[in-house]
Amino acid sequence: MSSGKSTILVTGGAGYIGSHTVLALKQAGYNVVILDNLVYGHRDLVEKVLEVELIVGDTGDRPLLDRLFQTHDIEAVMHFSAYAYVGESVTDPAKYYRNNVLGTLTLLEAMLAASVKKFVFSSTCATYGVPEFVPIPETHPQNPINPYGASKLMVERILADFDVAYGFKSVRFRYFNAAGANPDGLLGEDHNPETHLIPLVLLTALGKRESISIFGTDYPTPDGTCIRDYIHVNDLADAHILGLEYLLKGGNSEVFNLGNGSGFSVREVIAAVEAVTGVPIPVEERDRRPGDPPNLIGASEKARTTLGWQPQYTSIKDIVAHAWQWHQQRHHSI
Repeated sequence: MSSGKSTILVTGGAGYIGSHTVLALKQAGYNVVILDNLVYGHRDLVEKVLEVELIVGDTGDRPLLDRLFQTHDIEAVMHFSAYAYVGESVTDPAKYYRNNVLGTLTLLEAMLAASVKKFVFSSTCATYGVPEFVPIPETHPQNPINPYGASKLMVERILADFDVAYGFKSVRFRYFNAAGANPDGLLGEDHNPETHLIPLVLLTALGKRESISIFGTDYPTPDGTCIRDYIHVNDLADAHILGLEYLLKGGNSEVFNLGNGSGFSVREVIAAVEAVTGVPIPVEERDRRPGDPPNLIGASEKARTTLGWQPQYTSIKDIVAHAWQWHQQRHHSI
């Protein structure tokens, strides 16, 4: 393909979703440069698995960005460099606005100075806040209830304004719960601290945790626990390639939800882990957490129709099985 030799800058490419997308970019024939400050990213995965150029640095470092764009023929940027702990964003909002908003603005200004005007942005369903209805379409009102969601929404607004003022084209992906791991076992989810349900249950199966907590068992759902839309990380990566190619072909700025289209309850996830691992999971039932909606499911028809996106791994057992394979390897090798 004509865009096969393009160089793509991936910020946060040493992290969970970023690393899977870098691998997908490589497999699609792109040249990739990663910019990552390694606060949460993993150097070993870049060096041993991805084998692409890694520049250790921050999106807030304008001189570094200017040098990067001067020394590399970059055609587009994929941006994953956000802090994403919702609870921490409430207790330390300054950290989130500085990195997620100011860091992104600095990156966008450096791109403009280098005449690079194609941008794939990792946004979030947290921009919607508590849903008024489900499944949630892209047109749902955006009323974030925490600084993390607010920081992502601010960037979305900046991108819309940059399009009007500078002809800066972006694809904004609002995704739901990223989960799973590369089916080949090469990459997976390794956060510290870990807050996501599937890896927490798997760590319990591995004996790294004593139990798993269920926050709220009296929700208006079939089994009383919260329902969430889990989307396989490889399917997210595929969507990013499609979004990039949409922009490279001259597409206008757009926003897309990325979700499985169906949800799974907390109890269903735990049951899937027990089925995959053969390990019974001790559960502690706790009170609801404030701000947890009963049901979060995204409508992703727009991405399917406009981009031709087709998720490959929609079964919760497949998602869990791929994550289990990764966790066994990762924790055996540590």
